[in-house]
Amino acid sequence: MFDIGVTKLAIVGGIALIVIGPDKLPGLAKTLGALLGRARRYVADVKEEVNRSMDLDSLKNLKDSVHNAAKQVENSIQTTSSEFEKQWNDAVQSASDTSSDIYTTPYRHVKKRWRIKINVTPRWYKAREGLRTKALSGAARVARFRPPKVNP
Repeated sequence: MFDIGVTKLAIVGGIALIVIGPDKLPGLAKTLGALLGRARRYVADVKEEVNRSMDLDSLKNLKDSVHNAAKQVENSIQTTSSEFEKQWNDAVQSASDTSSDIYTTPYRHVKKRWRIKINVTPRWYKAREGLRTKALSGAARVARFRPPKVNP
């Protein structure tokens, strides 16, 4: 931007020392530094605000594009569902027309004996070996294996 070298700064500093004087030069340098700092902060704030507004605009554009895509998907789903319903109704109508020709038997539930436990080991084998054939509750098992009472 500016082509200011060390020699030019030294010349400007010398002239300022002569014109302003050695007693007022430090106060002037402090004031100029503060003003330069404020100007830099102001420029940085403006840049940040511009960047923030650009980001906000890009987010708005992204939101609009997503919203438009969602509307297109919704419209395509509605058209597809209406076509499907039309085809379904046609199929149901044609099936109801031909169903009177076909003889169908009514549903009859198969009577399964799912409550009865079927054992693999036969009862005669369990009786011969002395294995348990019936389930006992805890109290019945204790009573069965309790030693008999001896009366004195």
